[in-house]
Amino acid sequence: MKISVITVAYNSGKTIKDALDAVATQSYRDYEHLIIDGASKDDTVKIAHSHPNPNIRVISQPDEGIYDAMNKGLIQATGEVVGFLNSDDFYADCLVLEKVAEAFHDPTVDACYADLEYVTPDKSRVVRYWKSRPFITGDFANGWCPAHPTFYVRKSAIEQFGLFDRSFKMGADVEFMMRYLERCNVHAVYIPYTLVRMRIGGTSNKSWTNIFRQNRDILNALRKNGVPFSLLQFGLNKVVSRLWQFTAGLVRRDQ
Repeated sequence: MKISVITVAYNSGKTIKDALDAVATQSYRDYEHLIIDGASKDDTVKIAHSHPNPNIRVISQPDEGIYDAMNKGLIQATGEVVGFLNSDDFYADCLVLEKVAEAFHDPTVDACYADLEYVTPDKSRVVRYWKSRPFITGDFANGWCPAHPTFYVRKSAIEQFGLFDRSFKMGADVEFMMRYLERCNVHAVYIPYTLVRMRIGGTSNKSWTNIFRQNRDILNALRKNGVPFSLLQFGLNKVVSRLWQFTAGLVRRDQ
């Protein structure tokens, strides 16, 4: 079973080698690594092209943002299973794709997800552990969501249920998973294992303004996907989560 790992990149020269190395050292070898670059102006493409991993395929062209680039990757993917590894993230160990492949040995499974760790930019310290759990219908209405970098899905399900909805500027990844789990009821399994380590400082967590915009998108996604929700309960759960992130240093204090 071939797995397509998609890495979307733009001016990622400082971090992309970690992502490339993380995929190249996986024990599971039936994979392709697609680098979808947005016409970077630094040495991102050069680093990707010079990496010795023969399973890397680089596509570099201007795009209309991260979700446009992700959709390009989904269209280009030739694997039976597809997932993403961000250009500033890396796998927790060499067994990640093996764990993913094991989950999809069950032909009834259409998606899987797992745990994630936030780390400092220098990778020296874990600052937050994103522990997930098995999905229960209605979870998204309570502010729950799997960590998107751990979410893998069958290409056949993508062909049936669609790509990222680019009308959601800050929350298309959440809407994508919500659509698959809440509305389309795909059979998803939780892997109780840390798959990805993510450097703090992603776009959605850079400021309170971005956090507000992302949560506004999530509320619109709930409405679009017909998921009943309580605005009060959703808001309380999000406030508690974001206050924890603020004290942990994941959210910038200057905006």
